[in-house]
Amino acid sequence: MSGIKFEYKLEGGDFANAGKASSQIKKTLKQLNIASKTIKRVVVSLYEAEVNVVAHAYRGKIDVEITVEMIDIVIADEGPGIENIEQAMQPGFSTATAKVVSMGFGAGMGLPNMKKNTDFMNVESEVGVGTTVQLKVALVDKLVEN
Repeated sequence: MSGIKFEYKLEGGDFANAGKASSQIKKTLKQLNIASKTIKRVVVSLYEAEVNVVAHAYRGKIDVEITVEMIDIVIADEGPGIENIEQAMQPGFSTATAKVVSMGFGAGMGLPNMKKNTDFMNVESEVGVGTTVQLKVALVDKLVEN
């Protein structure tokens, strides 16, 4: 069954717009009466993904699909890619530039926070091409009861 779909485009270095997708998804999930704990998990993981694209890639795209069962998010970017995904998953590991760190980002918690706040996460990356991250958050039994 098809659900509600959203698509967002991101540009590398555009920190002013990082967070717009997660903010809009948060508003939609509230309107759908999704449990606040679930909304928080989705927003945290999506925001981390947005910041990663803006901080590390040239450009990217976020696709979000909300169904009765789950929220499925795919973030695909064009950029340098991740050389060692296992290392990048370690809390505190970062390849952020000094400029990104000086802006308060790049603490190396992006991918670990995405994993912690989702029910499923898959990262695929090709050096010199880009990275695709798929996130899923289950909604079954998590709808707010009226």
